[in-house]
Amino acid sequence: MSNDLFKQDGVLFQEVKQIVDTAKQRAAIAINKEITLLYWQIGKLIQTEILKGQRAEYGKQVISSLSQYLTQLYGRGWSKRQLRYCILVAEVFSNYEIVHTVCAKLSWSHLKLLISIDDSLKRDFYIEVAQLEKWSVRQLQERINLMLFERTALSRKPESTIRHDLTQLRQEQQVTPDLLLKDPYVLDVRRDTWNDILGSAKNTLGRWCLS
Repeated sequence: MSNDLFKQDGVLFQEVKQIVDTAKQRAAIAINKEITLLYWQIGKLIQTEILKGQRAEYGKQVISSLSQYLTQLYGRGWSKRQLRYCILVAEVFSNYEIVHTVCAKLSWSHLKLLISIDDSLKRDFYIEVAQLEKWSVRQLQERINLMLFERTALSRKPESTIRHDLTQLRQEQQVTPDLLLKDPYVLDVRRDTWNDILGSAKNTLGRWCLS
């Protein structure tokens, strides 16, 4: 293809490229959502229809046998560990509507990180902010490890106030500066690390000041 032809049809080519890229992105999101819902449904079925509160030893036997069965049918990806993740996700996100909403923006890998957080209030904070700020799995892991929630002024508020702020965040779909600003009474271990993880908060603050 000559350079002259490319220059002449450059706009057309870019438009076609944009259509293809957009379609691929939508397909990836749809696939991710269906995979997450599949795992959730399997976990829910094991939890409610098979285990039914049976003793731990029986649960291990069921998971082991089911893992072997699914692996024979579909190949890799159905280890005992994976099935335990399915059950845990179904336990933490017990409501279908909730997991259906969350998995539209967060991947299965995100959810596996989130179920490690025992405090439901803290977990809700990471869910809402991760969705709005479009955190990757790595970014979410870093922020959990560096205790972002504990370092915010929000975490010092009463539980009812925190839940109200998170509900407002969910409705308005906008991270407000006071939601992520650092509590001045929390001592920094590494100032450069803290500044790095608050990059998204600074950007939000800048947009808020200009609005």
